[in-house]
Amino acid sequence: MPVSTSTEELDDSRVRVRVEVGSDQIEQELQNAAQELGKDFKIAGFRQGKVPPQVVLQRVGREAVLDEAVRRGLPGWYEEALKDARVTAVGDPDVNLEGVPDAGDPLAFTIEVGVRPKARLGDYKGVEVGRREPEVPRDQVDAELERMREAAASLETVEREAADGDFAVLDFTGYVDEEAFEGGEARGYLLELGSGRLIEGFEEQLTGASAGDERTVEVAFPEDYGNEDLAGKQARFEVSVKEVKEKRLPELDDDFAIEAGGYDSVDELRGEIEGRLRERDEAAIEREFREAAVDAAAAEANIEVPHELVHSKAHEMWHRTAHRLQHQGIDPQQYLQLTGKDEEELITESEPEAERALRREAVLAAVIEAEGIEVTEDELLEALRAAATEPGKAEPSEKSLRRSLKKARSRGQDEALREDIAMRKAVDLLVESAIPISVEQAEARGKLWTPGKDAEEPAGELWTPGS
Repeated sequence: MPVSTSTEELDDSRVRVRVEVGSDQIEQELQNAAQELGKDFKIAGFRQGKVPPQVVLQRVGREAVLDEAVRRGLPGWYEEALKDARVTAVGDPDVNLEGVPDAGDPLAFTIEVGVRPKARLGDYKGVEVGRREPEVPRDQVDAELERMREAAASLETVEREAADGDFAVLDFTGYVDEEAFEGGEARGYLLELGSGRLIEGFEEQLTGASAGDERTVEVAFPEDYGNEDLAGKQARFEVSVKEVKEKRLPELDDDFAIEAGGYDSVDELRGEIEGRLRERDEAAIEREFREAAVDAAAAEANIEVPHELVHSKAHEMWHRTAHRLQHQGIDPQQYLQLTGKDEEELITESEPEAERALRREAVLAAVIEAEGIEVTEDELLEALRAAATEPGKAEPSEKSLRRSLKKARSRGQDEALREDIAMRKAVDLLVESAIPISVEQAEARGKLWTPGKDAEEPAGELWTPGS
């Protein structure tokens, strides 16, 4: 066992974990650190990158190499300690080293961190939960038909002045202080007038222009413009209008229905759209009902959630969102600029959802314990199969799945998967026993969970029941 731990419960859903890393593990990490440092050493008699660890220790000193070894090993020991102590951490930890050990001694450090609050269950089976009926308003079908017409629209050149909604083909060059600036030039640029795609005031000055016109467009870049060299400055664009094009939508008739997907009539197309929207709404209702069943059980439970823990959870949610944005190639700082808020504002706004997440997780953990919910090997393999199966491709073999599970266990990642499956099973139990009532009944009894209340999801990638 690389680490040994003991846990002390503190106030406000925090714990202190005392950790001891064995001397053998410290020595191994010391040798690894010395070997890595030796790759950059140039010492007579040894090839570049081949300096032995014992020589590095002699030259640099044991204490300096040990500092590097501890720095390298601490993240892994921290994760191992939480796993050994069976602690589900919330937010950033406070880690305190008790000093660098002498040769042959273990390393000791403490971790203070917020943990998932504990729930004292109330009634959680047979709770009444509002469930709305699926509906597809006619205007939703009409909107989808219009979207399809827009997608099938054509642009046709017209010999008249441009108006809002028309497209203009432009050549232009932008100047600031009588000098052309980088990124301010385009040829054959297709612009929809009234779309607001370009800087404010640009499109309005092209209304009424015809093919062959030359226009001077004067605008001011906003103070918060992304390019600091242009922010707040006056600019002039010399614009040449090459063409004016009109967007023409296809008629909403049976011919359009045939072109849109081989439907015999507009009525048949409308029916297909209505069915698709109804399926989507039914899926949304099921998600809402699952969340509502968990929230109803949480409302019946006694759960103390300190504000500091809520704020830590909100921070954690934002960090996950920022990581996801980076993975998608989006700079989190640009995302913040788009929202018009700074990081702390976004975190504070997400606190209500952070508290809901903590309450949900707390009550589900309590249900798992109360019901003795366990996760089988087959369920672990099935979860790995679902995660690894891609549309249009063959399912992974049983052998490869077992190999993946073995690898997950060796990395200590199987416990997170096991808990996720157990959580979902707990949600299933709550949903199966919940009593659906109409929205009107739920409202009258003060048990209305409003569908869509979390539509504007705050900055967080949190675990969602049924996700």
